[in-house]
Amino acid sequence: MPVPVKTGEVLRGRYKIRRVIGQGGVGCIYLADDLRLEGRTCALKEVEHDRTLPPDLLREARDQFLREATVLARLDHPNLPKVSDFFSVSSRDYLVMDYVPGKDLRTLMVEARQAGVFLDEQDVLSWASQMCDALAYLHSQSPPILHRDIKPSNLKVTPTGLVKLVDFGLVKLMAPGEVTITILQGQGTALYTPLEQYGGDSGHTDSRSDIYAFGSTIYHLLTNQPPADARERFLNPSALIPPRQINSEISQRTERAVLWAMALHPDERPATIQQFRESVLGDSGQVSSRPDAYMGPRPHKTVHPASYLWSQPEQTLVWISVALALISLLATMAR
Repeated sequence: MPVPVKTGEVLRGRYKIRRVIGQGGVGCIYLADDLRLEGRTCALKEVEHDRTLPPDLLREARDQFLREATVLARLDHPNLPKVSDFFSVSSRDYLVMDYVPGKDLRTLMVEARQAGVFLDEQDVLSWASQMCDALAYLHSQSPPILHRDIKPSNLKVTPTGLVKLVDFGLVKLMAPGEVTITILQGQGTALYTPLEQYGGDSGHTDSRSDIYAFGSTIYHLLTNQPPADARERFLNPSALIPPRQINSEISQRTERAVLWAMALHPDERPATIQQFRESVLGDSGQVSSRPDAYMGPRPHKTVHPASYLWSQPEQTLVWISVALALISLLATMAR
């Protein structure tokens, strides 16, 4: 594990380190002040390449980082943090991105679980709608860009309700001929990783791999329970508990869409993120992707019988008629 940069140290004569805000196998993520733009804070993702690599492979890895950072810097989407700079210091490479304030979805899920409730399905679907926009944008690039590490802790909700996909640690470019090139090397998170991704760069991954991780993420957010990972499910197909058995308030439509996205074989999943979006939100998108500030877990609604009667007048009249007919029949038989 690389030794973190010290607080107060200035990198590239511009970025003053405040503190470590994330840590991984290839380096840290730092909160830093941009000394050229007063008042701007940014996130610095650090990558330290394997020093045991032969010199030619190490040089190739660093050249690859620069090529791929250039690609990321061209991306511009409201649900993705903007990459504004990249540079190298000694044996370490750095990617500079917008700092995204707010809580990640894993934190919100844990808070809901501690409160004894589930996250509201409409909130989760609103966040999912925004992420569909971001993934459709990434997958539509030429060549398509895969994220490969979608999970609750990589999705952050800003104070205004905007969802951001904050970590590009495993992004891949799909090169011609289905050859994939890893960006900013790392490992996926087992709970959300499809089977085909366990093969590393030798395995075939495409947009359906992101769809699997996305479906697994929604499953976790709606149930407060992590899904069985793909390897366990391959050995024991019954290991995955249907979401509605855990949270009965989940709609059947959402459950069907999530389980479709989580199919073990890529050919059995939605072919595109748009197809998944239609399956979970409807053709016209029943849930708005317009961000609203998240107000915390909502208490479950208790439906009073009287309010049900007033809200369902046609069904109420039918049941009253049936009841009267039964009463009449019983009275006739009693004579």
